[in-house]
Amino acid sequence: MSMNTSSNLPQNTLRTAVEKMSNYRWIVLAVLFVTYTINFADRSNIGIVLPLLKTEFDLTNFELGALSSFFFLGYATTQIPAGFWYSRYGCRVLVPLSSLAFSLVTWFMGSATSAAQMKWLRLALGVAEGPGPVGMATTVKTWFPKREQSFATAFFSASVMFAPVFVPPVGVWIMIHYGWRSVFYWFAIPGILMAIVWYLLVHNSPKESPYCNEKEVEYITSAIPAPVVSTTAAPGVRATRDFGWLDWLIRARKCPTLDTKKKVFGSKNIWIVTLAYFMMTQVFIGLLTWVPSYLVNAKKFPLTTMGFVAAAPWIGGVLGAICGGWISDNILMGRRKPNMMFAALTVSIIMMVIIYLPATVTAVSIGLFMSGFLLNIGWQNFMVYSMGLTTVQTFPIAISIVNSGGNLGGFFSPMIAGWILDTYKTYDVMFMFFACCSITGLLLLSLIDEPI
Repeated sequence: MSMNTSSNLPQNTLRTAVEKMSNYRWIVLAVLFVTYTINFADRSNIGIVLPLLKTEFDLTNFELGALSSFFFLGYATTQIPAGFWYSRYGCRVLVPLSSLAFSLVTWFMGSATSAAQMKWLRLALGVAEGPGPVGMATTVKTWFPKREQSFATAFFSASVMFAPVFVPPVGVWIMIHYGWRSVFYWFAIPGILMAIVWYLLVHNSPKESPYCNEKEVEYITSAIPAPVVSTTAAPGVRATRDFGWLDWLIRARKCPTLDTKKKVFGSKNIWIVTLAYFMMTQVFIGLLTWVPSYLVNAKKFPLTTMGFVAAAPWIGGVLGAICGGWISDNILMGRRKPNMMFAALTVSIIMMVIIYLPATVTAVSIGLFMSGFLLNIGWQNFMVYSMGLTTVQTFPIAISIVNSGGNLGGFFSPMIAGWILDTYKTYDVMFMFFACCSITGLLLLSLIDEPI
C-alpha cells in the first residue's frame, strides 16, 4: 500500500520547502533607476537652455555658471539633515516628498522672468532634490546584500548618466518647437508620477514589504556573502584572495566598523574620500554644465547636432558605471578604491586629449564618450565605499557627509569654469582646470584605507 508522505507534513513547512526567492529587490532597483533619472534630468536641463538664457537675460559666462551652481549650494545644505532623517524615519515617505517638491520647483522655473528669479529657483531645486540620493543609497544598503551593493549602486547611479543621454535631444526638440520655458514644464510631470509609484512599491525595509518573501529577506540580511568559486574555501564561505602589490598600493586592511555617529564624523577615511569626491564632482558637473555651450561656441555645431553630441559623455557614462560596478564586485572582490583611482588618473589624461581634438562630430563624440566612460568606472564607488565602513544605521550619516562634499564641488565648478571662460576666452583652460581637479582627487584617494 502506497503512502503520500508529503500529506503528513505541515502546510507551512511544505510551502517553505518549495518557495522560491521573490527577488523583489530588483523591482526596487528599477524604481530607484527611474526616480533618480527624473531627479537628475530636472537638475541637468539647465545646461541645454544656457545659450538661450545668455541672450534673453544678457548674462556673462560667470553669471551663467552661477545659475547652475546655486542648485548645488541648496543641494549640499540638505545632505547631512537628510542623513539624520533617513536614519530615523526611513525612505518610504521622504523620497516621494522630495520628488514632489523638486517637480513643482521645476515647473515654476519655466515662469521665471529674470536671472535673479531663476537663481533662487535653482537654489530651491537643490534643497528639494537634496534628500533624494541619500535616500536611494540608503535603500540600496537596506535592500541588497553586500556582494550586490556595488552593482546595485552602479545600476542606479547609471541613471545619472542616462538622464543626460536623453535630456539634450529631448530638450532641444522642445526648445525648437515650444520655447525654452516649456522644457521645464514638460520635465516637471514625470517626478510627480514617480512619487506615487515609489510610495506604493518601495518600503523602508524588505521585512516591511508585502512583495518580498521570507527567503529573500533572509538572503538580503544574511551576514554570509554568497559563495564564490574556490578550491580552498568551505561551502557557503566567500573565498579570500591576496592581490599582492595592488592591496599594498590601495592600503587594504581590516578597518574598525563605524557603528556610531561620533565615529563617522571622526573618521579620516570618510573626510578624505569626501574631499576627493569634491574634486571629481567639479569635473562631472563642469562637463554637464558646459559641454552644450562648448559644442555651440567652440566647435560651432548647430543646435540640432549639439543635442546629440552632448549626449556622448553620458552614453559612455552609463556603460562605465555598469562595467565599474561589476569589476568592483566580481573581479576585485569588493575593493572600491582601485576603480576610483583609475578613474581619476585616466580622466586627467582624457581632459588634455579633448583640447587637441579636431572640430569634427566623430572626433568630438569619441573624446566626450571616453571622458564619460572613464569618469564613471569609479564614480559609483564614492557612494559604495562608505558602505564597507558603516552599519545600516550609520551609513545615511556617512553618505550624507560624502555627498555634501561632492555637491559643494558642484557649486564651485560651474562658476570657476565660467570665470575661466570670461577671463581666458577659451575652453582649453577650462579642460586644464578639470584635469588638475582629477589629479588632486587621485592624490587624495591614495591616502584612504581599503576596508576588507
